Amino acid sequence: MQILATAELMRRFDRAAMTTAGIPGLVLMENAGRSFVDILERTTGPFAGKKSVVVCGKGNNGGDGFVIARHIANRGGDVRVILLAGSRSVHGDAKTNLDAALRMSRLRGSGVHVAELAGGRKPNFPPRSDIVVDAIFGTGFSGDVGGRELAAVNWINACGAFVASVDIPSGVDASTGTVGNAAVKADLTVAMGLAKIGHYVGEGCDRSGAVHVADISLPPSLLRAGKSPVFRVLAGDVGPMFPPRSRTANKYSAGKVLVVAGSRSFTGAPLMTAAAALRSGAGAVVLAFPSSIQHAIARRVTEVIMAPVRESGSGSFGPDSVAGVLEKAAWADAVALGPGISRDGETIAFVRELLVKLDKPVVVDADALFALAGESALLKKMKSPVILTPHTGEFAGLAGGTAADAERFRVSAARNAAGRFRSVLVLKGAPTVTADPGGSAYVNSTGNPGMATIGSGDVLTGLIAGFAARGITASRAALAGVFVHGLAGDIAAERFGAGSIIATDIAECIPAALSSISLRSFSPPPPGPSR
Repeated sequence: MQILATAELMRRFDRAAMTTAGIPGLVLMENAGRSFVDILERTTGPFAGKKSVVVCGKGNNGGDGFVIARHIANRGGDVRVILLAGSRSVHGDAKTNLDAALRMSRLRGSGVHVAELAGGRKPNFPPRSDIVVDAIFGTGFSGDVGGRELAAVNWINACGAFVASVDIPSGVDASTGTVGNAAVKADLTVAMGLAKIGHYVGEGCDRSGAVHVADISLPPSLLRAGKSPVFRVLAGDVGPMFPPRSRTANKYSAGKVLVVAGSRSFTGAPLMTAAAALRSGAGAVVLAFPSSIQHAIARRVTEVIMAPVRESGSGSFGPDSVAGVLEKAAWADAVALGPGISRDGETIAFVRELLVKLDKPVVVDADALFALAGESALLKKMKSPVILTPHTGEFAGLAGGTAADAERFRVSAARNAAGRFRSVLVLKGAPTVTADPGGSAYVNSTGNPGMATIGSGDVLTGLIAGFAARGITASRAALAGVFVHGLAGDIAAERFGAGSIIATDIAECIPAALSSISLRSFSPPPPGPSR
């Protein structure tokens, strides 16, 4: 998995590289600038004949910018450096590289031109440029942008050039992805040493463009020893999580899922959840539903086993349904609870009673989450692993606060809630974040806006339950389910167009998604006779 650093974690790594490994800060800055230019040149092509502008702040991000200017010029480019401060306000390694750029600018034909803004001077931005490098703020920035920096950010966003940001687009909080009043919108961001949370979460995701990670010679041993609780899930991470299915497996040994879903008003949700559970590779799926909707269910299922149970007077699950559901749960390896069950008062009582009696891993979604609002202490009484799958609105009802806060600080919100509820928590959105009670969080890397469609969450619930039934841990089932769900959505977008995806398209593309990550379904055949 890809480590995603906070600003503080990145500072610790840089400090350890200098103090523990003995790598001078000047070397790290030189490596950063040169690596940035390597990636920029691969992206935009040769610099010769192009006009580049490097906009620098007075800190170490600006120091990287001075190195970048030198290397662009050395490769044939014409570079204008705009320092948004006076040279006397620049210190340390950044000052050393500023002095080098200033001396280089005095050489005839060097291609480097430096303008500093001492005193009250206002920026004088060029009317035309081909490439603009944003080296204003580094990963330590948070809050609003003001003064000359705000003018620079606004000019960068309006200039029409190819924009490349150093480490993080200026104005983006590297630890959260939040933006105050303004931020650079980059076409390319080159992260130094490690990617940051802010590249992939919140507004930072839209501002960062294509993200590349530059090797600045941080010793791998330091990165391995560092404790990072946040990771980005990639394709190669998911396949190895699953044990291969034995060649002697039967439908019951391959994973059994009980889906508890549906009501008189909602007959589609249980079908989508059950279909996704089957597509996950589970061998058998039983669908428990209120008995009055049996006719609607029977017309539309084939492989799923139907299990009608006693219902409330409103055609939903109620306290009288608990015994029937527990009987089926005794057979299952995992349970999916909530899609389409309604918010009827008797259904709320049903959910609360059922959860404390279940002894199988359970995925709690939709209306079942609503039943837990104000009653989250029930989760601490659970006998088995719980996976909660709220969107931000459901999260606010469950954990308190507002949906806006959950959206703005989704990584920390998911981590805090997972610890508080002693459950795996999947905070759905863009991107979806999975957190476990131990404090780790996993940012998903698949999915597209077309998946924001009714029923998509029902498919995810079935997929996670199916993976849990196959015997992997609750945390892995959740993050793998999220990844495969997003990948299936990406495949559906390619086939049908992102603007017209429906939930059943996502479910139908699950096999292609699993195939593309080489998920091992069966044990390899025994070796043949030797010759």
